[in-house]
Amino acid sequence: MTGVGARRAARAIDALRRGWPFRIVGSAGALDLLAVESAADAALADFASRDLLISGERAVTLKLTNQRVAAAPGPVRLADAAGTMTAALAIADPSLDLAHPLKGPFRTMATGDDVAAMSAMTMARHAGLLPAFFVRAAAGEIETECSTEDVAALLDPARLVIAARARLPVAVSETAEIVAFRTPEEASDHVALVIGKRDASPPVVRLHSECLTGDVLGSLKCDCGPQLHAALAAMADAPWGVLLYLRQEGRGIGLVNKLRAYALQDQGYDTVDANLRLGFPVEARDFAIAARMLALLNVPRIRLMTNNPEKVARLEREGVEVVERLPLALPTNKYNEQYLATKRDRTGHQL
Repeated sequence: MTGVGARRAARAIDALRRGWPFRIVGSAGALDLLAVESAADAALADFASRDLLISGERAVTLKLTNQRVAAAPGPVRLADAAGTMTAALAIADPSLDLAHPLKGPFRTMATGDDVAAMSAMTMARHAGLLPAFFVRAAAGEIETECSTEDVAALLDPARLVIAARARLPVAVSETAEIVAFRTPEEASDHVALVIGKRDASPPVVRLHSECLTGDVLGSLKCDCGPQLHAALAAMADAPWGVLLYLRQEGRGIGLVNKLRAYALQDQGYDTVDANLRLGFPVEARDFAIAARMLALLNVPRIRLMTNNPEKVARLEREGVEVVERLPLALPTNKYNEQYLATKRDRTGHQL
């Protein structure tokens, strides 16, 4: 039944992106939700509720955690908080914080189902939308419905399979092989590039999260592009290597939200605080996907190229044996110096 549940969750995420209401059923209740960012005025008129559900991270930014109901980590429900789309967007979108500095006062209340509320935040991130919803207790008929178990089924990395593979000559290796992975319900395909001649030694492996701005456009705000090419060169010098290219843009928050984080950085926030103001965790990537890709490639032991010890720990928890961590040192520039310092000082990166 996991396939059926995953399809229900995929339809709900599609409804979320299109600005349609949907219902999510949790362990103690059900919530009807309408995403603030994508909702049309007509849908809001039919929805009627003026309560808002926001992430715990956004609640901290709005200074709501001094209220008893919002004191615990997790999503927060604001009672009768927004009568219009403009008011709701002012609460949900941190790019409007300077234009609307005086928000509230807000009254927080029980979410109605904490597990369902948390799954809704995961769905928003998966859809690339701001984690904020109009919310009401489930009422009447609704076209799209899923459960928290359905969402878990959709995101289960065990559903990932090899979809295609082919020889792909690349600059560092004319004999490289590319392998594409996908789940039945989703369009985003993860990719592995296998470089060199496979032998019994553990390969050099790089987990590289997709970065359109850095990998393709040559952005100087990050070091993603240079890291990608340095990793490929290191694999070419090793007996063999595997690049895992993960479709998890912006540390798992999506391209649009990453660009919003860039805009907040221009206002003076570092990369960590920008993500938190948007309402997202600092780290939202799913490294279990990488572990599943390695398992499908029959690669149980690796030499991991990373400056992030948390990647080592996360992979080891998923059953991958990391026999060595290989640091990746690259020169900085005036645009990414602060970004790299933040990764070092606030997220534990080290050489």
